[in-house]
Order: sequence, then structure tokens, then C-alpha cells
Amino acid sequence: MLVGTLALGISACVTIQTQVADAPSVKPQMQALATAPEVAAEPILGPGDRQPSGRALGTRSAVVAPNAAAATAHPLATQTALDIMKRGGTAMDAAIAANAMLGLVEPTGNGIGGDLYAIVWDPKTNQLYGYNGSGRSPMGATLADMQAKADQFMEGEEIPPFGAAPVTVPGTVEAWGALHERFGRLTFNTLMEPTIRYARDGAPIPEVIAYYWQFGPRRFGPAAESGMLEEYDNAKKTYFSPTPIEGSLFRNPDLADTLERIAYAGPEDFYTGEIARTMGDYFERIDGYLRFEDFAAHDGEWVEPLCVEYREQVKLCELGPNTQGVAALQMLQMLERFDLREMGYGSADSLMAQVEAKRLAFADRAAGYADDAFSGIDPNVFIRPGYNAARGESIDLSTAMAPPAPGYADADAKLEDGDTTYLTVTDKDGMMVSLIQSNYRGMGSGLVADGLGFMFQDRGQLFSLDPEHPNVFEPGKRPFHTIIPAFAFKKDMPGCQVRAIAPELACPYEPWLSFGLMGG
Repeated sequence: MLVGTLALGISACVTIQTQVADAPSVKPQMQALATAPEVAAEPILGPGDRQPSGRALGTRSAVVAPNAAAATAHPLATQTALDIMKRGGTAMDAAIAANAMLGLVEPTGNGIGGDLYAIVWDPKTNQLYGYNGSGRSPMGATLADMQAKADQFMEGEEIPPFGAAPVTVPGTVEAWGALHERFGRLTFNTLMEPTIRYARDGAPIPEVIAYYWQFGPRRFGPAAESGMLEEYDNAKKTYFSPTPIEGSLFRNPDLADTLERIAYAGPEDFYTGEIARTMGDYFERIDGYLRFEDFAAHDGEWVEPLCVEYREQVKLCELGPNTQGVAALQMLQMLERFDLREMGYGSADSLMAQVEAKRLAFADRAAGYADDAFSGIDPNVFIRPGYNAARGESIDLSTAMAPPAPGYADADAKLEDGDTTYLTVTDKDGMMVSLIQSNYRGMGSGLVADGLGFMFQDRGQLFSLDPEHPNVFEPGKRPFHTIIPAFAFKKDMPGCQVRAIAPELACPYEPWLSFGLMGG
């Protein structure tokens, strides 16, 4: 339990260091007082000013808690998670409540118009569970429709980033319902109440979120003028009247009403009730592609996380395609032949090995990561025994390789990044939640349905327009996703009882870290 909360505390401290590093008047004074010059001389990601340990990546002291912990991108969301657990909620209850709050205070990265993935450690069953809460493309849209939009606005190269073309069914609310049914304890009304209250009364917006928020009008305004964005008045009314600045209070009464309906009618209302009908009518009004039937047909999926061992000490687990999680597993397997610790953190050899492993893994990612319900590609093919070890043999620490071909197939795709939020929660019983949620590029598509108070994602832009590619646009298909929640186990953890009883035996893998990569 303590290990899980330690991981969460580190996540929170990394965020704090970013804020401190922006204060040049303080940092030089603190560096002058440093007693260890070799520590102060570390590069950008070196120790923080008050970190006495000398660790290469030290920033602030880790937050350690005996009962529960949470780490999110906004203090209100973190406090909401802790408050929910104080009221008897589970880590999952807390994660859902925090995610709802982030949709209000950080719409630059997430919201109920986007998708969600989660990995959950359940101490009752001693099992790891994965959930794919990503939505599918409209059943009424075709590859020809997407190509026509690409020809009109993107010189034929890719699906436009704004407007109705890249919008897929939002999967977040359905994922909340499924995760809550299995791991939750408190009512949905209790979980939504804090966000509903702040949406009506006003929530403070911090510096970083305010900074990203200002890019919304700069992107959506020109897109609306060009015709790419079919409707912009709702987004302007909801988010940019005026655009929040640092320290201002942001109110979203429409979102409060939507969350209140979800709280009382249940998550299913988002897909088969009044909310779904409002969304379907909206897309029909603006001549978009989604309809009520697309929302009604949506369902998420419980999936088994894919795991690999690294040097027989750590086991890393990710979700398979349509996420890019397998790439992390591939890289670990390729790097196993290198002694990165001996090379030294940040050394030329260490960086070379890691960069080349990433290039090899990303070649496979571009060629074969897609919705396996359509591609027919078993994700285990990318982590099968010996495959990545053989791929890694091509890494030469003295010479960068030519652009690598995929080991799986001869194909390519343009995969870009966007904006995302990650949160993680651990409760007193040892449940650990690794949850990631995103609208993809920026705030999303620029489209806000009448009176609902949230923006739809633009994740469908990641579909390929190549008819031969596994990730090609097709009706009712999930696009490739860059966001990945992750979980790690480790052997020989403190407090291991096996070795105390039988010294000749190795301690088993135990829960260690819940974390995520916000790739867009």
C-alpha cells in the first residue's frame, strides 16, 4: 500500500517542480547556497533546489501517506479524490470524481467528450484489470467522405483536425459506468456533486491551463472561417466568453446540468437517453456524421493488460491496440541486452540505445497498431518471445540506423500528438487506479452540442486514409490512440514475507507503480 502511494506522490511532485522552475528570481539564489556543486550542475531535469538526496532525477521530497493518495493535474481534482475516499469511497470512486472535475477545470486536455483507458489493481482478487473506453467512428461515414474532407481542407493528406470529420463517439461516460459497477461503492450522485457545484459557482484556473486555453480561439476561429468547423457559436459561448486567464473563475452551468442528469439518470443516459438525442440532433443539424444510433450502439471493453518482464525484476503492463502501449513493452525487450545503469543516466550510449529502440518500436506502431476487431492483428505478435530481442540486435551505439522498416509489415502512417490528462489514485485497501483520458488535439474538435457544456474529441484524425493500412478509416471502427495508462510490478519489495520464511526463494512480483504516458 505504501509503495502505491509513494508512486502517486512522486507524480504530484513532478508537477510542482514545473511551477517552481518558472521563478528565475528564486532559483539562482538557491543554487548559490547549494552545498554539492555536482548536484546543482545537473541538466534541466536535475534535482530541485531543496532536494538533499543527490538523486539524478530528484525534484521534491516524495509524498508518503499511510492510507490513500491521489495525483492529478489540478489541486481541486486531487482534493476531490481525497474527499471522496474520506467519505468511504474506493480508489475508483475517487478517480471518477477527479476525472469529472478535470473535465471542468482542464478542458484543454480532457472531458466527457473524449475517450478513457484504465488499468486497475484489485487487492481483493490480486488481479490487474484493463478497460478500453474508446469510441468508434460514425456508421454513416465512409472513407470517401473522409477523403473528400481531406481534399477540401488538408491537401488530401489527412482527416481535418476540427469539425465533424474527426469526431468519434465519446467513450468516457460509459467507461465510468462500467468501472464503477465493478469497483465503485458510492452513488454517482455523490461522485458528480463536487464538479456540479464548482461548475455553477466557479472554479479557479491555474497558470498552465490558462496558457493552453488561449490557443483555442486561435485554432477554432480560422477553422470556422474556412468552413472546416461547421459550428462555433456553442464553443465560444461555453469556453471563450471570455477566455479564462490565470486566477479567474470559470463557470460552466451547461456542464453542471449534463453531469446532474448523468448523476440521477445514470451513465446510460449519455448513450440512449436525452443527452444522446441532443447529441444526435446536433450533428444532424450541422450536417455532421454521428447520429443517435451511433451513441446507442457504443460499448467499452474489458481487456487483459499485456505484460513483459525486464531483467527478471520488473514487470511492466500496458493496454494493447488500439493504444500504443505495446510500443513501451517492445522497447523494454529491445533494451534488455544493454546495461543502461552501467552506461550512466543521460550518457550518449544510454540515449542512443533508447532512441534507436523507440525508432524500431515506432516503425511497428505505424505499421500495425489498430483496432484489432478490424485489423485481425494479434497484439501479442509484437511481444512474442525473441522478436524484439532480434529487432534490438540492429542497434549500433556508434551509428544511427537508417529509417527502420517495420518488423511486422511494410506500411506507414502519420501519427501525431495532442493533449491529455492522467490521474492515479490508491485507497486504504490497496486498490490502485491508473487512468488516462483525452480529447486528443488541443481541446478537441471545436464542436459543442447545444446546451451540453463539453467539447467533442477529434481522435478520428488519427485514422489513415490509405485503404491498405490496418488503421484505415472504416465505419464503426476505433481509431489508433496515443494515450496509455500503465502499471508496474516489482520483485523483492520491502516487507516481502517469502524470503523471510525461505531465504532461498525469490519474492514474487508485487504492485509497485501506477503511471501513464500522455501521448495525445
